[in-house]
Amino acid sequence: MPPFLPGLELSRRFYTEAVRPLLDKALPGIPHSAARLGSGSEVLGYDTPRSADHEWGPRLQLFLRPQDAGHHGPRLTALLSHRLPKTFLGHPTHFALTGEDPGTDIRVMTRTDGPVHHRVDITDPGTWFTAHLGFDPSETVTTTDWLATPTQLLVEATAGAVFHDGLDRLTPARTALRWYPHDIWLYVLACQWKRISQEEAFVGRCGEVGDELGSAVVAGRLVRDLMRLCLLMNRRYPPYSKWLGTAFAQTPQGPALTPTLTAALTAPDWPTRERHLTRAYEALATHHNTLALTPPVDPTTRPYHGRPFQVLHAERFTAALRARITDPDLRALPDTGAVDQFMDNTDAMKKPRPGEVRPGR
Repeated sequence: MPPFLPGLELSRRFYTEAVRPLLDKALPGIPHSAARLGSGSEVLGYDTPRSADHEWGPRLQLFLRPQDAGHHGPRLTALLSHRLPKTFLGHPTHFALTGEDPGTDIRVMTRTDGPVHHRVDITDPGTWFTAHLGFDPSETVTTTDWLATPTQLLVEATAGAVFHDGLDRLTPARTALRWYPHDIWLYVLACQWKRISQEEAFVGRCGEVGDELGSAVVAGRLVRDLMRLCLLMNRRYPPYSKWLGTAFAQTPQGPALTPTLTAALTAPDWPTRERHLTRAYEALATHHNTLALTPPVDPTTRPYHGRPFQVLHAERFTAALRARITDPDLRALPDTGAVDQFMDNTDAMKKPRPGEVRPGR
């Protein structure tokens, strides 16, 4: 393999130097857009040489108008199979099935002497967004759309790169998805604080009865919720678990909080664990006040009622945020939050099946 080149740059050059010249000859005058969106570590900018072992390489989405995608798409796919170079910057453009997981379409770059099975995916914007998210952001995005869409999928739709937007559809759609509407942001933040409030006392309670393992498990859950809370406070969609720590480290609070949260996870006993967690609670509570989303809330920890456990009573932040929500429908919802806040199943967080849309559409 050649020296590592970040996947987004590889895809950009692949489009500019290999795909577009063929497209301009095959479909002169027909507008198009090109981008690298969707799944893949390179879309988030987190790829490394390890990423090349599957679903990584010179690949992109090519968007046409719906009528053009239907009429020209199959012919253009075949033309690219025969006319694209078999390697680009030293990387094979042919993607073969790995064969490691029957029933899946996981592919890896492989050299070939025949036509290439390329990863230039030809579609139209509405079809791609609906397949990926369950709705088309160029239409009205409902509260149900926002709350039913995993943040990982919102990351994949808004990260990556647009190389050319001749259709003038990708940029407006991605702008519409860039962040939650204000009331929905308040609601999601309120529910995230509620998750913390529900378990913050259990670190001590488990430890008090001699269950250090249970105390550590609760601490791990709280650390994860604090990391996700920090990303939400910084208007960043939390990615799924593989990249959560990487994304958290890039927040303004990440460098200072990482040692504290790491110490909580590695603490040998519950009092030490609790001490580190309270520092993290107070840091994020202080940051909440700097956002000025609500009137200031006391950011200091205190005993848990009459028990000897130090907590933030994070439900105070939930109440303050809920009081600022103006949408009556959102105000009427329970504190269960968006889909990522009440479900924790990898399959449920995947993109919709082709033709499937989210509830309420």
